[in-house]
Amino acid sequence: MPGGRENDPRGGSVPELDSGATAWILTSAALVLLMTPGLALFYGGMTRSKSVLNMMMMSFGAIGLVSLLWVFYGYSIAFGEDIGGITGDLSAAGLRGMLESGTEGGIPDLLFAGFQLMFAVITVALISGAIADRAKFGPWLLFAGLWATLVYFPVAHWVWGGGWIMELGVLDFAGGTAVHINAGAAALALALVLGKRVGWPKDKFKPHNLPMVLLGAGLLWFGWFGFNAGSAGAANGTAAISLINTQVATAAAVLGWIVVEWLRDGKPTTLGAASGAVAGLVGITPACAFLEPLGAIALGLIAGAICALAVGMKYKLKYDDSLDVVAVHMVGGIIGSLLIGFLAIEVLAGEGNDGLLYGGGIKLLGLQAVGVIAVLVYSFVVAYIIGFAIEKTIGFRASAEAEVEGIDNAEHAESAYEFSSTSGGGGAFAAAGIASSAKPKSEPTEAVSEKVAG
Repeated sequence: MPGGRENDPRGGSVPELDSGATAWILTSAALVLLMTPGLALFYGGMTRSKSVLNMMMMSFGAIGLVSLLWVFYGYSIAFGEDIGGITGDLSAAGLRGMLESGTEGGIPDLLFAGFQLMFAVITVALISGAIADRAKFGPWLLFAGLWATLVYFPVAHWVWGGGWIMELGVLDFAGGTAVHINAGAAALALALVLGKRVGWPKDKFKPHNLPMVLLGAGLLWFGWFGFNAGSAGAANGTAAISLINTQVATAAAVLGWIVVEWLRDGKPTTLGAASGAVAGLVGITPACAFLEPLGAIALGLIAGAICALAVGMKYKLKYDDSLDVVAVHMVGGIIGSLLIGFLAIEVLAGEGNDGLLYGGGIKLLGLQAVGVIAVLVYSFVVAYIIGFAIEKTIGFRASAEAEVEGIDNAEHAESAYEFSSTSGGGGAFAAAGIASSAKPKSEPTEAVSEKVAG
């Protein structure tokens, strides 16, 4: 990172602030935060109309909870002084001492902590898509806090904070292992703990609002430039290559996914285009700073096509991953992390890190595989234990009645859409004690059916 040191009038020296880098990371942090509401829209549109609020609340709950845990101890575990390659110490708990710690790499230490906070938030929120339509909100928050503490914070240290994966030489620029494989493995564990939705797979759980899905995907795509290019830590050449690679890989993945749909099903779909975009974003995340643009396009095509095919795994293996978190995030993260071993170029990835297709040896691919397997196994095992313990104690899954009638009403006393013929008679109005005083001008008619798509 750019930045030097200037004289301190108190007799010492303080790091020099790089205003350009600081402005870029401030912007990037805001872009990454926007991704979580974008995810809420993306996931919310994919669920049934009677569970959309519960789905979106899981993302907003993650914002609230993880933000506080990050300040209390999460940042310190992830980026504190290394203890045996496994975790950071607690010297920065509460972000103590950071108000006077100046800058590192040209940006304030507090800004770096804030930027990394946004990664922690969305990683936890990603998991929720696997358990759509059937999870209680309170137990979800308990799981989110425990998983962030026991899995995300330590794994972030392994990968970025000086831990054993980083020291081993595994390359993960912006989160293929720490974010996507991590969240995808936990999603698979929770899907197995909670079991199948009532009626799955016989019933078709279609998205209830595809424009909402596309809007969410668009916000994710927009925010991802902060996610990837912001991880350069400055407004520099690394940010530039990360940005262009993010764009072209995602574009290629959209085409890769819909071509698979076209050949398999006869029609390309908007849901496929949105899912392909997210698969491409996931795949390029660990590799965006290490590939030339042609390599990024190849990665995107492969990620889009394979993730589209991976959706079918849940029907063959009979696990109910509601919104395909495993197929998109776990599989996409694996693809992106491993393809570094084939497509990385030394001039970007560092000395000795040419991929197999650029004349390098197998060492880098082997290192990437170690990182993938370690994070996948650790996250899956710990998430399964946490989820199983919650289910067997306070109960994680909603009742079958709540699931069939609508988990939004059961968990939040609200509905996303009011279908009654009079306004103010239900949903948020009823919860607030507001009733309509208007009388119908004619004989009451039968309420509009809520049986929209999904």
